[in-house]
Amino acid sequence: MTRRETRGRGFFRLGGISYNAGMSGKAPTPKSPPVFAPGGKPGGGHLAKARFTRFTAFGNLEMGFSSGVNILIGANGTGKTHIMKALYAACDITTGQVRDYPEKLVRVFMPSGEALGRLVNRRQGNESCTIEIWRARSGFFPPRKLETSFARNSDLKTATVKDGAWRANPMGSVYIPVKEMLANTPGFLALYSERDVHFEEIYADIILRALRPPLRGAPTEEQQRLLHKIRSVTQGRVKVRNEEFFLRNKQGTLEFSLLAEGMRKLGLLWALIKNGTFAPGKCAILFWDEPETNLNPKMFRMLVDILLQLQRDGAQIFLATH
Repeated sequence: MTRRETRGRGFFRLGGISYNAGMSGKAPTPKSPPVFAPGGKPGGGHLAKARFTRFTAFGNLEMGFSSGVNILIGANGTGKTHIMKALYAACDITTGQVRDYPEKLVRVFMPSGEALGRLVNRRQGNESCTIEIWRARSGFFPPRKLETSFARNSDLKTATVKDGAWRANPMGSVYIPVKEMLANTPGFLALYSERDVHFEEIYADIILRALRPPLRGAPTEEQQRLLHKIRSVTQGRVKVRNEEFFLRNKQGTLEFSLLAEGMRKLGLLWALIKNGTFAPGKCAILFWDEPETNLNPKMFRMLVDILLQLQRDGAQIFLATH
């Protein structure tokens, strides 16, 4: 993986192409601390750095992060999604029901048989792996580190975790997967909570966030501007009834299952902004896997404008793309 930074935004390329020796796949120590983007919030507890040793697709990888927008670029199978899932799991254990990092890793990766050791890099001779993630300083809290190590034959009970004060203050986070889920929401959460179904937990997590009731009080000017921008394309508002999502416009009310997937993505953004998940100070970190998938290229500029506004409001953003 290689990295370059532009105005507070980090670009990482996976797949062996190197144009910055400071961020090669040999796990060097970054020469400078993470860059804070204009309008970002240094001290907001953003992710500062990560090191993966013999984890899934990686032999030895170290990367420092911008507090603004971070873009992971690479071909299929180079590990973009694995990086974001590992980082998201580290954030979610500070706020979610699952407070154990190895358990959350199993839930978001779904290795066969829930065997944690299957996340160790399969190259011959690799018997164990280590994940290390650092948080930036946050208020009175100093920089903190989360570390877990496990072997090929490890289970959740034998994994080693060093987390210090990692969970002392929450890190709000959202992971938007490639597959759109709001069209499949009715009944999904009940099924997921009661049955052993083979779905990565990122799908249940994004549904839970989309179903949140709105915050008290009127939306901020920034939220209203973003909602208006999305509404200018969707020509309507997102409504929820009995866990089912609808787009209501002049033509009537359409369930999400009848909408193009690109419109559903915009509808998801509308719901997350409307219910305050993306309100300033509420969502610290956004992970979005291939946001351009099934989206009309004409909408890319609007999407970029929305992401940059979220960053200016204090969100740290991770995007994976080709």
